[in-house]
Amino acid sequence: MPPRQADFSFTAGKDRLTGAMPVDLIIEDPRWEAQGLGPLATRVAEATLAHLGLKPADHEIALLACDDARIATLNTEFRGKPTPTNVLSWPEVDLAPEAEGATPALPEANGLSEGFLGDIAIAYDTCAREAAEQGKKFEAHVTHLMVHATLHLLGYDHIRDQDATLMEALEVSILGKLGIADPY
Repeated sequence: MPPRQADFSFTAGKDRLTGAMPVDLIIEDPRWEAQGLGPLATRVAEATLAHLGLKPADHEIALLACDDARIATLNTEFRGKPTPTNVLSWPEVDLAPEAEGATPALPEANGLSEGFLGDIAIAYDTCAREAAEQGKKFEAHVTHLMVHATLHLLGYDHIRDQDATLMEALEVSILGKLGIADPY
């Protein structure tokens, strides 16, 4: 069984670009640099954490900005799906609730008042293609995917219907605060 977490600090093989907390950005695909992903990801992570009552400066996320080939490799390795996807996430600690529709136990509830939340990988090609197909601005689509992935790190999921409803409502609320329209 593969490890639960991707641990990009060891697997990326690229220079690590450390920005303002809470996002530690690793850029493998230079197209992300032109999109200002570092400041965007930090703003999104801070908004998501603050919305849930967490202090953003106390938490960190590793973000791998890659292309479709790299994310397809990760998707194959960790999910057994040999295709590219838009975003993947690997929580450091499983915060998912047992009961359907229940709120995840946030880090503070598990004694993790601060620390590493997990890894996220996002693929430029798929994000750009989806934004174009859906008639959305690239930045708005990436913002939504980053909120979505950050919520996954915090134990939210969308496998069961009630959980999906809860997660989507949170996404819409957080995106609204960031000036992004309801993506659903």
